[in-house]
Amino acid sequence: MPISLPLSKEAVLAVGLMSGTSLDGIDAALVRIKGSGSHTKVTLLAFDTLFFDKQLKEDVFSICRPETSSVDFICRLNVILAEKMAEAAYKVVAQSHYSMHDLDFISSHGQTIYHLPAEGATLQIGELAVIAHQTNTLTVGDFRPSDLAVGGQGAPLVPFVDQLLFRSTKTGRILVNIGGMANITVLPRITENTKNDLDVFAFDTGPGNVLIDEIVRIGTNGEADFDQGGMFALKGNIDREWLNGLIAQDPFLSLPYPKSTGREYYHREMAEKLWQEGKKRQLCFEDIVATITSFTVESIALTIHKQIDPIIQIDELFVGGGGVHNTFIMKQLKEKTRRPVNSMECLGFSSDAKEAVAFAILGNEFLRQQPNNTPSATGAKKAVSMGKMVLPY
Repeated sequence: MPISLPLSKEAVLAVGLMSGTSLDGIDAALVRIKGSGSHTKVTLLAFDTLFFDKQLKEDVFSICRPETSSVDFICRLNVILAEKMAEAAYKVVAQSHYSMHDLDFISSHGQTIYHLPAEGATLQIGELAVIAHQTNTLTVGDFRPSDLAVGGQGAPLVPFVDQLLFRSTKTGRILVNIGGMANITVLPRITENTKNDLDVFAFDTGPGNVLIDEIVRIGTNGEADFDQGGMFALKGNIDREWLNGLIAQDPFLSLPYPKSTGREYYHREMAEKLWQEGKKRQLCFEDIVATITSFTVESIALTIHKQIDPIIQIDELFVGGGGVHNTFIMKQLKEKTRRPVNSMECLGFSSDAKEAVAFAILGNEFLRQQPNNTPSATGAKKAVSMGKMVLPY
């Protein structure tokens, strides 16, 4: 079918794909998007996750570390992950009454392997050409380099969508995403003086689930990949002295925004060191998990108190990502921020599907040749249309 670019259809059917730093698998969201920019309306039609098997997860972990990576390994996984991404697209469409032929496009975040914003460099793999040809669908991806090219951090990218869909005329909001890393989008209340997205900003606050997951793997000898529901943390006691030391010793937390981070900084070796430190303090497994989970919560709360509260009134928080299912995190976040803390479902949106949906919307903007970054969030010198495109023929 001939494809008209830029997109001229009022409504499109798309699949958004997201694979984050938790390395759990590929989230796929089938959505209908109507309009673009401030007129965007999105409907989630189906959502699913294609989980990585143990070997693939270890392989991806390996190529994220310079010590265990190699160029040939990255080349192979670039194709393997793309095949999995195509499979995820088929899987989510199969849950609906649509077929792959009905899709207007697929939009993939890719799998981040390494991120060096200070050097204007980043690498996401999951070959777009493979996705396009295996699905016979126009495919968009590789968003971050365009923002980096104009002086941005290349992250976070989801705030562009957050300000389109979730700003309020009644309250100031912070949207918290707790995936492998944690990040926030600050959405001041809309007033008569509001000018588009110029006062919206966002950045990474530090670790999300990444250190917690690694600690759980160590403490359970690999029998558990994460703290389901926060059950381990809820049974433990927080070592406040250790926690305060971790906060004070982490230089990322005090950096001014815009800023972004990843497994280059919060990695498996750091978790192993923390585990050994916890054992030296004679803490049990649950106490270590509770303390490291509190490190994530405190990182978010301190950022809000020190960097956001002095300049903007924030009335409520909404949480998405895997961390929303951790009862310990949600309870502690409410206590530490001293504000209402709810899941994205309270805004009529799926907490789990949020990022996959966001990348479908970013793809929609790119295909309409519209800017889709948020310079106030990434630090980019100007708004640009991020993305690359592969035709299926």
